[in-house]
Amino acid sequence: MYSEVIVLQETTLIQVPQRLTVLEAVEFRKTCQELCQADSPPGKIIFDFSDTTFMDSSGLGALVSNFKLTKDKGIDLLLRDVRPQVMAVLSLTGLNEVLPIEQTLSTEAAKTTEKSEIVPPPTHASIYSWIKRSLDVVGAIVGLAITAILFVPIAIAIKLDSPGPIFFGQVRCGWMGKKFRMWKFRSMCANAEQMKSQVQNQLSGPLFKNDNDPRITRVGRFLRKTSLDEIPQFWNVLIGEMSLVGTRPPTPDEVEKYDVPEWQRLDVKPGMTGEWQVNGRSQIRDFEDVIRLDLKYQENWSLMYDLQLIFKTIFVVFNRNSGAY
Repeated sequence: MYSEVIVLQETTLIQVPQRLTVLEAVEFRKTCQELCQADSPPGKIIFDFSDTTFMDSSGLGALVSNFKLTKDKGIDLLLRDVRPQVMAVLSLTGLNEVLPIEQTLSTEAAKTTEKSEIVPPPTHASIYSWIKRSLDVVGAIVGLAITAILFVPIAIAIKLDSPGPIFFGQVRCGWMGKKFRMWKFRSMCANAEQMKSQVQNQLSGPLFKNDNDPRITRVGRFLRKTSLDEIPQFWNVLIGEMSLVGTRPPTPDEVEKYDVPEWQRLDVKPGMTGEWQVNGRSQIRDFEDVIRLDLKYQENWSLMYDLQLIFKTIFVVFNRNSGAY
């Protein structure tokens, strides 16, 4: 079922379908684009969510895209009668505080909505799997113990090599686009973020990579080669922001460039490792390859699959020709 459009004088109402996943989301975005780019665009567009009970990351991506488009065109936008299931998704990213929302439900229905426990939708079987979460917790505890043992020599090496903090925290986008701070041992100079614009990007699409990035320190190259720079992420896994195995965690500026179907990769938690890690992360040059690997993980996920990727990662880390740079 695709979006139904109702024209009411200067206002156009778009009835959002019951499920807003990738197919419906593409059509939803297309419908809004056609309205905004018409010779006589409406002065106001209302997205009626009264029937919508499920929205995944693709639906969220379409909504964000439509919000930006209407804002650029000077068209008023209103979300009407957002159900708790959708409100939970908007709350993850703080969009419930940004998007104009109007509730016109009956008094009894409104009370039911207020009392409802807002739980984000199970966009993927792995999201609420207690077995996967148990594996994450056990693995994170073991990983943090290893991190504690290695902390002193790594910290001393970082400090002796270049001035600046020991840890580097970077904002990334997790499940459904929720932002979190991902931790690493610092492998670049302290002002690396400010220097990024001066470094040539050798990759296509939203990704950023330079094989000879001048911002990387001598110790940093060793940490990256051995993947030791990433072990503080066990903390992100322990508190539930990441998983041991998942998709590659993107930066917000990468997500800003996503097309609607590419938001699908946010249907699962980002991982410390995954298909992109064991299939030559340093050799991946095309963003489409990242998408392909992330979707492959989602399609094939199982506990055994996670364990296989963990063991493959260990092999990759100890293979001196496969580290990152």
